Amino acid sequence: MWQDIKMLNASANALFGVVLLALVMSGMWWVIQRPMFTLKVIRVEGVEKNVLRHVNALTIRDSALPKIRGNFFTTNLDAVRSAFESVSWVRKASVQREWPNKLIVTLEEHQVLGTWGEQGRLISIKGDVFTANLAEAEEDSDLIELAGPDGSEKEVLARYLDFKAWFSKISLVPELVHYSNRYAWSLKLNNGMKVELGRVQDESTLQKRVGQLLLVYPQLVASLQDSIESVDMRYPNGLALKSSHGDLGLKSKRK
Repeated sequence: MWQDIKMLNASANALFGVVLLALVMSGMWWVIQRPMFTLKVIRVEGVEKNVLRHVNALTIRDSALPKIRGNFFTTNLDAVRSAFESVSWVRKASVQREWPNKLIVTLEEHQVLGTWGEQGRLISIKGDVFTANLAEAEEDSDLIELAGPDGSEKEVLARYLDFKAWFSKISLVPELVHYSNRYAWSLKLNNGMKVELGRVQDESTLQKRVGQLLLVYPQLVASLQDSIESVDMRYPNGLALKSSHGDLGLKSKRK
């Protein structure tokens, strides 16, 4: 009998606890759903208060806002972040709540470097490939052309930066860098000259081939003026040269 009384008290306490918890949860839910917590302001700004160049109110309204659900308490910040990162030109988004009915969204835009491949895609200065309006990208700067197998974006960007540094010694700039599916490198410089570098074992081999070209380039220019169309550096003991006058004898093809 005594044990039955203890059991009854324990059961009553447990039931009271469940009821109290349900009342607290109901009260909290009632408070959470008050109109004062309905999202009324979503403030969008650039990183470090920078002006957003390509992301505008119309784009956000059409692409991001329809995906946002809930109020100040119930909205999923990860879902909001994903919604904004799906907007064209947005590289990264971060979201914070601001009491009692605001969200602050900070956006980092892509900074375009050039085009990637042949599918109308763009590549940023950080090696991110994205899709956006090409005409808008061309307003920012002259676009270079980069191309390579899927997954090679960061490597191609790194090699472009190498080429840019190396060829600056002769005041030339790469306009196109291509990394083929057979892992061969080629580029086109801003004087119209194409350079074939072929397959390489490592970066040092690539730099060596470019260095060989830089060494003889002043002599080539002095002899041929602006008639050089392409240079093939795939030969270990020399190079093959093509000019507007035809193939020239300055070459060595011993493999």
